[in-house]
Amino acid sequence: MHLPCIAATMEPGSVENLCVVYRSRDFLVVNKHWDVRIDSKSWWETLTLQKQLRHRFPELADPDTCYGFRFCHQLDFSTSGALCVALNKAAAGSAYRCFKDRRVTKAYLALVRGHVQESRMTISYAIGKNSTEGRTHTMCIEGTQGCENPKPSLTELVVLEHGLYAGRTHQLRVHCSALGHPIVGDQTYGQASNQEDQPFRMMLHAFYLRIPTCTECVEACTPDPFVPTLDACWSPHTLVQPLDELVQVLRAAPDPDPTEGGPRPCSPSTPLPGPGRPPPPPAKLPETEAQRASCLKWLSEWTLEPDN
Repeated sequence: MHLPCIAATMEPGSVENLCVVYRSRDFLVVNKHWDVRIDSKSWWETLTLQKQLRHRFPELADPDTCYGFRFCHQLDFSTSGALCVALNKAAAGSAYRCFKDRRVTKAYLALVRGHVQESRMTISYAIGKNSTEGRTHTMCIEGTQGCENPKPSLTELVVLEHGLYAGRTHQLRVHCSALGHPIVGDQTYGQASNQEDQPFRMMLHAFYLRIPTCTECVEACTPDPFVPTLDACWSPHTLVQPLDELVQVLRAAPDPDPTEGGPRPCSPSTPLPGPGRPPPPPAKLPETEAQRASCLKWLSEWTLEPDN
């Protein structure tokens, strides 16, 4: 069931204004506010998505979980947008398998600094953990100093508008920064030239999400927060690609097969708008023992029957 977004897109988060964009017996998809953590046990975290959920849906909280709710994936603290919550162990397990098999479709909206010259680009830098002192909380691309255990990562970038703005983990943030077009407001990967250029939030938003589980296809599209009617600082002047057309392509794209080598969302068989076609996705690396152990640990808490 798709639900209207009640909370104002640009309104700061509060415990009362949780925005639900999809709800079924097994899943919720919420439109997370920017600068809100998903969960925390720290006393100084006055607002988290966990607290918003407990306030809005106290009957759905599960005492058998660490935070009361089963979050199917993560969004950075500074990122807003679609985030899926499973309402039982079986649903969480089926969603997890979709993420593990790379069957999930995710699309983000972002404002980036500078004008990207190509209307469409495929970014395929491998991303690893940054071991540099003072930067261990960040990620970096392969080949940079301190990059540990980089893994193949692929981002398809489609330019929607040009305009002016006055005012894996971190994959999009790292990839855009590596191109020389950091996301506006990203103080970790793309500092502005001076403090006056810093907007009130990081301009990255999880716009579209589709998780084709074995029992239902969870699909949600959130409102675009980067429009002049909601943020007077953003002034678009050249339309390159209508957002509605991009959404139609995303919704029409076939879900990839769970087997290795199956078509991926928006693969060359279902191209995104724009010239050219992206290169094939990076080869899937063999699962390591550490990754396998991590998967089994996760499955033991979230699913009814762990995979063997």
